[in-house]
Amino acid sequence: MEYISTSSLANELDIKSTELFDKFKNVGWIARTNDKWILTELGKQKGGQMKQSAKYGEYIVWPENITIDGGQQKDKPKLLNATAIGKHFDISSQRLNLILSELGWIEKDIAGWQLTKLGKSLGGKQFEHETSGGTYVLWPDNILINKNLSSVFQEVHTAPDRTKTQVEKEPSKNIVDNFREKFPATFRTKDGHMVRSRAEVIIDNALYDYKLAHAYERKLPIEEDLYSDFFIPTENVYIEFWGMENDPKYAERKKVKLEIYKKYDFKLIELNDSDISNLDDHLPKKLLKYGIKVY
Repeated sequence: MEYISTSSLANELDIKSTELFDKFKNVGWIARTNDKWILTELGKQKGGQMKQSAKYGEYIVWPENITIDGGQQKDKPKLLNATAIGKHFDISSQRLNLILSELGWIEKDIAGWQLTKLGKSLGGKQFEHETSGGTYVLWPDNILINKNLSSVFQEVHTAPDRTKTQVEKEPSKNIVDNFREKFPATFRTKDGHMVRSRAEVIIDNALYDYKLAHAYERKLPIEEDLYSDFFIPTENVYIEFWGMENDPKYAERKKVKLEIYKKYDFKLIELNDSDISNLDDHLPKKLLKYGIKVY
């Protein structure tokens, strides 16, 4: 049986810790004495225990599947840590967390990993180690069959372009993917990427000169089938170049993509033709907004 603190339990239940402490007090499981929470006899009967920590002193822990109505949840979804998920995919927990970070589900914190808005929408739960204070995330077991996570481990990756039948299934896909069919990647950059315009050559070469690891046409880690122009994995920053905004179809494509970036709260740098002529003046400033220094 695993035990967690009242604060961690509140986080798992998605309520304020003060609210949960008050609920436990009202049902008689804990009491306040000398500015300190203590476990009552009834609380002990419900499975509560007292623990000692060098950092936090004495505190109360509860069975991880406890409910306030006095019972214990039998059908509570199982939460998995990075070690368990990594074992499933045959990689280390450290490597797994880097992949989850690149997917935009977690981000590096001062002492651990912080859950993002996208990660929370997938059922992730934020916790804090009682002794070290480090942060970590647990995931529902259905994360093992998540399409975006599973695709990372597939040995064969399909190309970004889609067949006509697939494209016609959804208007927004039609708008975005037809652009790739119309403008094939025929321009080579310094690092060997094949891109679709001379402006993208300039952007890619600048990222290479800045010594920033980057991907070209990286699929966004979402259900929508959408690709960014460039992606910087160290900070989970996406870059989009808008080159033909006077074209109505292109403008609609831009609108669709921006709505999706906003929906998932992704970090986005936007570039247009006026930026390209003086890219070394504009791009470093835009990168700096996300903590990326290139000079």
